[in-house]
Amino acid sequence: MVKVGVLALQGAFREHREVLAALSADTVEVRTPEALSGIGALVLPGGESTTMTRLLRTSGLHGALSEVLRDGLPCLATCAGLILLASEVLDGRADQEPLGVLDVSVRRNGYGRQLESFEAPLDVEGLAGPFPGVFIRAPVIERTGPGVAVLARHDGRPVLVRRGPVWASTFHPELAGDLRLHELFLKEVA
Repeated sequence: MVKVGVLALQGAFREHREVLAALSADTVEVRTPEALSGIGALVLPGGESTTMTRLLRTSGLHGALSEVLRDGLPCLATCAGLILLASEVLDGRADQEPLGVLDVSVRRNGYGRQLESFEAPLDVEGLAGPFPGVFIRAPVIERTGPGVAVLARHDGRPVLVRRGPVWASTFHPELAGDLRLHELFLKEVA
């Protein structure tokens, strides 16, 4: 099985590592550009997108991460990870520079603040039966560009998208108690 790097600067990286370990994936925490060497896939966790953007710059990872993703490194990004990948952040801070790897426009906290967090069953392309979507201060995908496939929707809005080897969700599959989405991603990159 491929070695999976998990961006471990901030956010729910431990939870992703636990899910990947339950699926017998070999994982490594990514905190420096050197840690990108030798991985065959990457997970960008949820967390706080402006903090993560700042930490990507101070760690030297921003440019290196953009480069490996543009070169085709498979990636699963969740919540804030999706914001990092986006081509456009509609209500981000002026100094928040997304990686621009995925042609989507996102709105931070689009579903509301912490109190408006919720769970909803999702029909996910490639999975039998509903997947429990956990939405915590989740972004909203306002626009998808050409070549971006929508794999799941909630109330008509895209919540799971994919372009080639890059997958991104507005929800937190690592908190769902259901391994199937990570398992589907791993099958694709193995």
